[in-house]
Amino acid sequence: MREAAFVRQNKEKWIAFEKALDANSKINPDHLSDLYIHLTNDLAFAQTYYQNSNTLRYLNSLATQAHQKIYINKKENGNSILRFFAMDFPLFFSNYQREFLFAILVFFVAVGIGTVSTLYDDSFVRLILGDDYVNWTLDKIEEGNPTAVYQTSGQGGMFLDITLNNIRVGMFCFAMGILTSLGSLWVITSNGIMVGAFFTMFYKEGVTLDAWRVIMLHGTIELSIIVVCGAAGIILGNSLLFPGTYERKYSFVRGVKAGLKVMVSTIPLFIIAGFIEGFVTRYAFMPAVLNWLIVIASAALIIWYYGIYPQLVKRKYEALHRAEAT
Repeated sequence: MREAAFVRQNKEKWIAFEKALDANSKINPDHLSDLYIHLTNDLAFAQTYYQNSNTLRYLNSLATQAHQKIYINKKENGNSILRFFAMDFPLFFSNYQREFLFAILVFFVAVGIGTVSTLYDDSFVRLILGDDYVNWTLDKIEEGNPTAVYQTSGQGGMFLDITLNNIRVGMFCFAMGILTSLGSLWVITSNGIMVGAFFTMFYKEGVTLDAWRVIMLHGTIELSIIVVCGAAGIILGNSLLFPGTYERKYSFVRGVKAGLKVMVSTIPLFIIAGFIEGFVTRYAFMPAVLNWLIVIASAALIIWYYGIYPQLVKRKYEALHRAEAT
């Protein structure tokens, strides 16, 4: 059967099923399970004949939502919060890898813009970071302590202030998605340009490595939060730009819910980044090996949880679907 005919034959059933999943009222788990079996049959068919198609991606997303709805309605032992972070969210996020990768791409392009602009225009970094901050940092570089800014406040107060500020920036990045994806992309771009200008300032002063290994202690996770929140904003913005077969209002509500799930996943990251910046980064002269181990571990955490792990959970989940369908 051609893909177009397959979609026409089952489209109304899928849309009705999705609306039932998004309904505020609780659905009878037994009834939902019956519908879920039919859906897994369609998914298995699409996995066999329409690989790498939009139809397959849509059915995967729908099956994920159905599984989670059934999972919530079942009485189970265990920690629901732990289950969310360990299974529910990675499975959900596996359907939004393109938005995440696009946010990463935009961020690094913006970093490149900030880097090149600062290299060829000495006034650019002052325009982005402000004269007072640049002058203060240059003075500290001359004193031999380019990252002294992280040693000026008390640990507990700095941890709280930084964590709250990171949450504010992250929520702003997500909320800008209400202006369509362009709003969140603007926040990602502006932050990327600032990062590029910031690190290039240290490069031009000949202290790149010293600044990089200290700032990236917390910056690896902190900057990643911006990208993840940007992906959440893109999801929200795309729900307005591309409602598909749904009413725009209904699509927007779905986008808000999806984006909020992504934002919830960043809560541990906000805390970890704030803790590192408040309590660890101030020890700029720690052994370099320990410093780089923290940076590498932070990068590995982000790559694993948002890039690799969702795909592993998805493959395991798809294998379960195939087993259920046969």
